[in-house]
Amino acid sequence: MEARGTGGHSRRARLPLALAVAVASAAAATLLLRPRGGIIEPAAVDAQSYFTALQLDRAEDFRDIQRLITLGGLVLSSGTLALVAWRPPLRVFDRIGRRPILGAATVGAGLSLLLVVVDLPLSAWSHQRAVDVGLSTQDWLDWFADLGKSAAIGAGFAALGAALALALVRRFRRNWWAPAAVVVVAFGVVTIWLFPVVIDPIFNDFQKLPPGPTRSDVLELADKAGVDVGEVYRVDASRRTTAANAYVNGLGHSKRVVLFDNLITGFPRDQVRLVVAHELGHQKHNDLLRGLAWLALVAPAGTFLAQRLAEAFGRRYGLGTPDRKPGPAALPAIALAITLAAFGFGVASNVLSRQVEARADAFSLRLTDDPGSFIQFHRGLAVRNITDPDPPGFWTTLFGTHPTTLQRIGTGVVFDRDR
Repeated sequence: MEARGTGGHSRRARLPLALAVAVASAAAATLLLRPRGGIIEPAAVDAQSYFTALQLDRAEDFRDIQRLITLGGLVLSSGTLALVAWRPPLRVFDRIGRRPILGAATVGAGLSLLLVVVDLPLSAWSHQRAVDVGLSTQDWLDWFADLGKSAAIGAGFAALGAALALALVRRFRRNWWAPAAVVVVAFGVVTIWLFPVVIDPIFNDFQKLPPGPTRSDVLELADKAGVDVGEVYRVDASRRTTAANAYVNGLGHSKRVVLFDNLITGFPRDQVRLVVAHELGHQKHNDLLRGLAWLALVAPAGTFLAQRLAEAFGRRYGLGTPDRKPGPAALPAIALAITLAAFGFGVASNVLSRQVEARADAFSLRLTDDPGSFIQFHRGLAVRNITDPDPPGFWTTLFGTHPTTLQRIGTGVVFDRDR
């Protein structure tokens, strides 16, 4: 009796220990990889000095509901996984459990498609609201076509991930978190390298930026910054949205800067130069590699937490029991555990992301020496994208990957004042 009690206490201590390790790991990785300098502390600015009351009300009305839709989607997805983990269709799982790995792939794809269906009403509502305010240019046929592509790709990745996950769980029953961490990092590297050349072109047309003022500006700024820019692409984002954006992605030969066509055609040249300079800042400081390094540092703690959560949710399906090999019925519990762990680590990664983006903003200001255009761009971008310039603090903490619009304007104000 005493031995069993001790074992019970030991099992109960595993999850709190995993949570503590996860928090410590995320904090340490963020502190280690945070920018050591180059960030401009923004001034406090008043939104009414840069936006009209109508613009602020419009952004608040639109984004408040969109935030509720996002939160509702998270609750629905997590609740669905929890329900399937708690009350799985055992007859189905027993049938496919005769071939566990193939069955796992089937369950993974099925769960992925189920989540798409569950989230469909909220996704459709979000799309219709974006159409109503002029942010989305997609008709329903195109929207469903994109949804179908995303669902198919997601189901494929989920099938592969589920099969691999169950294989690891069955092979390394006590410590499957360790090889899983290696898989997570490898997946991160492969996706960053592969997505620009394989997945992204499924949804958009990417064209190398032709000779002209914008390409000349890119090359001139890259030379001034001492950055190997890779290739520069223009993407036909206008087929879906009126929003403007730019980003960097890829590794090695797939490294690239991507500019929305809406950005090139909808903003003055000096403002486009600032966006290009911002993306060059990411290249200059190897921010994609920094993100991968962060992932590598936290992956062991993340998968360790996922294992402990999965054992708490799915012990009756063989998770955490040394005398029983889990089958496909354990996968909903594993999926729920991974979802919760990923959300928590995502919140932590946003802290580093906001710092990295703030440094890229400062880099663009120093490279172009044009704070006036910087302020006007972020003001115009917020109006065009119907962005809340000062979202609730909890939202920024949970989901904010960039400084808020007011913080970015405040950065421009400080640079202008101090130069």
